[in-house]
Amino acid sequence: METDSQILIDLVTVKMPFGKYKNVTLCNIPEYYLSWYNGKGFPQGKLGMQLQTLYEIKLNGLEYLLEPLKKMHKK
Repeated sequence: METDSQILIDLVTVKMPFGKYKNVTLCNIPEYYLSWYNGKGFPQGKLGMQLQTLYEIKLNGLEYLLEPLKKMHKK
């Protein structure tokens, strides 16, 4: 099982594997796209959990929590 911190790190390092935002880092996917997924249903598995977590972060104005991680994991 992943730790909470690893989930957040994944949001700033993992890229979307398919779709309109393929190869975009998850944290850079716009909220409207995540809202669309929320209505449609998130994918199954780990990616779905990541997108749902990101949706909740953006919906609640908590994106600032990801900023230090973005700086630490910038390539």
